[in-house]
This record gives sequence, C-alpha cells and structure tokens, in this order.
Amino acid sequence: MDDAAAASAGHPGLSAEPRFAADAMLGRLARWLRVLGWDTFYDIAVADPVLVRLSGEEDRVLLTRDRHLLRELRPARALEVRQDDPLVQLRDVVQELRLPAPPALFTRCLLCNAPLRVLEPAQAQPLLPPGVRDVPGPVRRCPACGRLYWNGSHVRRMRSAIERVLPGWIARDADPTE
Repeated sequence: MDDAAAASAGHPGLSAEPRFAADAMLGRLARWLRVLGWDTFYDIAVADPVLVRLSGEEDRVLLTRDRHLLRELRPARALEVRQDDPLVQLRDVVQELRLPAPPALFTRCLLCNAPLRVLEPAQAQPLLPPGVRDVPGPVRRCPACGRLYWNGSHVRRMRSAIERVLPGWIARDADPTE
C-alpha cells in the first residue's frame, strides 16, 4: 500500500455516506459508484489542481490512477486505483475503504450524479417508451438532466455484474428496484 492508500486505510473521517471525486481516467468507475448510490463527482474537463481542491473542500475521497497527481498535489484523502477493469476497480474501492452495501441501487443519475426522484405511475407512463410502460417497479427521473430510469434488463445485468465482483454484498431484498 502506498502513502495515498495508507491515508485512506481505515478511512479516518469517512462519513457513513462516502463521497468521491474521480479523475478523468475513471469515468466508468464513477458510473458504477453512482449505480451504488454514492455521490461521485466526475468531469473530464476539470484540471487536476481543481479536482484536488474540490475533493478537499467537499470532503470527497479522490480516486485517481495518476501517481504524479498523488505525489505532486498531495490530496488530503485519496486512493490510487491500480486496475484497468471498472468492476475490479469498484471491488477494490469497496474493499479498501470498507464501504457498506448501499440500502438501494440506482438512486443517482449515472450521467450527472444528481439524486433521482421517483415518479408517480401517472407521471411516468407518458414519458416512457411504449415497450417498457408495463415494466414493474419504480420509474425515476433526474431533476437535473431529465433522464429516466426504469427496471429494464440493464438493471438485472448490472446487479449481476456487481454480484460477480462483490458476491453476497448486496442483499436482494434490501433493494426496492427489484
């Protein structure tokens, strides 16, 4: 474990609801963290010094693959991500920071990170594509970008992918999206 990982080990001050900032190389990891409901800042256009400052000001753990960033900019709390595969990266972050399983999946927009709002069925029906209007479960909408989320086959595939890298970690009955 390097100095940056050691600083995060035991996650001193890591809140019950961890917050993250991901560098430009970790966009897919950022999306997976959002699937799990964790507030994850990601913007490919943000320069490293700004990202380090933002992570400190907003009490976020900075996730990076950039050793130069860690060595030169010395973020307050950071974790070096060493793997290439986003799901393996996710597993490593969860294990390294000893993160608890989330109470529910798919509570944040995968694109812009905003918390999603559950729509009433009458609100959701006219917004959904005709082929998915009868899919059971909640329909969520991002208040920032307007994107809709429903329990399609992609939800089952994503849950299955999480189960492969974190077996038994997410309880099926704990997730209201099923």
